[in-house]
Amino acid sequence: MSTLHLDVYMPVVILIALALLVAGGSLFLGSLIRPHNPNKLKETAYECGEEPVGTAWTNFNIRFYVIALIFIIFDVESALMFPVAAVFKKFNEIGLGGTLLMSILTFVSVLLAGIVYCWKKGDLDWVKSYTQSTSTTPTYGKKD
Repeated sequence: MSTLHLDVYMPVVILIALALLVAGGSLFLGSLIRPHNPNKLKETAYECGEEPVGTAWTNFNIRFYVIALIFIIFDVESALMFPVAAVFKKFNEIGLGGTLLMSILTFVSVLLAGIVYCWKKGDLDWVKSYTQSTSTTPTYGKKD
């Protein structure tokens, strides 16, 4: 008697074949039905209703990247608290609620320290302001 039973994989194979058939069929049917009349206006890049000017290789403000990274960091990290909240009642019933609460409070305090650091550094300001010192003469270690 063979220990290899391939018949258990048959539903998966049928489902994959059905998915490929539906996807391929809809693409083929769409190519038959849709109109195909390209022109110069349709082949231009769409820039939210604005006329495209210049090349795609332009510099952009790095602030967009920094703000997006900060958002992703704090969004993903805060989403990690939901599983802890889901099991908190069970941990509390077995007497480990305090341990779980302390671990989540530590986690939140690290997040708060990170957001305070970003705020103090000025990374949350959309327009970063640079202040110059009022002193024009260098001090070079001179003591007052």
